[in-house]
Amino acid sequence: MDKNSVSLVADFQRYFDLVLATTPSELESVFRIRYRVYCEEFHYEPVEAFPDQLESDDFDANSKHCLVVHKATGMPAGCARLVLTDEKSLMPMEKYCSRAIDEKLIRSYDGRRHTICEFSRLGVDGAFRRRPGESESRFGEISALDCSKREQRTFSMIAVATILSAFALSQLIQRPHCFAMMEPFLPRLLRRSNIIVHPAGELIEYHGTRSPYYFEARETVGGMSAEMQEFYAVILANFAASGLIAPGGSHHDVGSKAPA
Repeated sequence: MDKNSVSLVADFQRYFDLVLATTPSELESVFRIRYRVYCEEFHYEPVEAFPDQLESDDFDANSKHCLVVHKATGMPAGCARLVLTDEKSLMPMEKYCSRAIDEKLIRSYDGRRHTICEFSRLGVDGAFRRRPGESESRFGEISALDCSKREQRTFSMIAVATILSAFALSQLIQRPHCFAMMEPFLPRLLRRSNIIVHPAGELIEYHGTRSPYYFEARETVGGMSAEMQEFYAVILANFAASGLIAPGGSHHDVGSKAPA
């Protein structure tokens, strides 16, 4: 990673906060981003199914959620979740995309499903993806946020930051084997930062073209560039210091239910 990339990581931390979403207000921000991205923008889910404009599902109650917040405006910019599972429950990808998954790989975790999880519902609000002159977002043109070019160039780090948060969470809750359904661009994006994920099946049409992948937290983090490892270490330390995560996947005194 060159000096420009190093400054990109530093600048991201200057302009954004990455937090565990546990309070009703934080969770509402997560679900509202998902509604904008998954319902209004890409139409993966029907808007009429969520009259409160908060997209959530049955997996959220057994998930860890992260939230990226733009410091200057307080606007929620991105989100993702880590879905926990056990011997009696399925991951979302098993429920909706089972025919695409390497069955032998999944079966290899029989009897130890308490060590696996799924990274899903990655969303970046359109206001932090569009450039000046492109189509308006829910908040108008991105230039309306009054961001400098230096700040705007950090927006590409929002998705990477949520993915690193998944690595950190999986380590802290001792679920080192993580799966994800990814669009083709995501593995390419991750490879630019030496973040390697492994194929776990075949391409499938589900909310667009996607393919299952998996990563082993220790292997993945160990292969990252030094600068990205430093970024990961900051995220890991902040999450650990929050006191909100217990080994095995339990929140301390906080639930993950959707706000009423």
